[in-house]
Amino acid sequence: MRTLYSSGSAWENKMGYSRAVQVGDTLYISATSAAAPDGSVTGDLYEQTRYTLEKLGSVLAEAGFHYEDVVQSKVYVTNIADWELAAQAHGEIFGDIRPALSLVHVLPFLDAAMLVEVELVAHRVNPDA
Repeated sequence: MRTLYSSGSAWENKMGYSRAVQVGDTLYISATSAAAPDGSVTGDLYEQTRYTLEKLGSVLAEAGFHYEDVVQSKVYVTNIADWELAAQAHGEIFGDIRPALSLVHVLPFLDAAMLVEVELVAHRVNPDA
């Protein structure tokens, strides 16, 4: 069974993707930025990473998952020199969970104010818990 979750973004229809896709007990969440509902992006790399991870917590919850179910995290940053700010925010959420992690340096995003995007994969080991 395949379940699609939407953020309501116009980009999803335009580009043909979903915010998240659940197949069985696995949830795949698309790369997500710190854009607020009005599209604005503010804050340094730490603040944007933390905000993004909190947004992703809501996506996980909507699908019936938790941070503890996350098995892989990919963090894309535009300024690798500031990587420790992203690492700090990531560690605050996932310090004890310790999913597999990729930290990737990328060119600027479409909006130059965006400093980070994060994508997650979550898997429920015990779906009845």
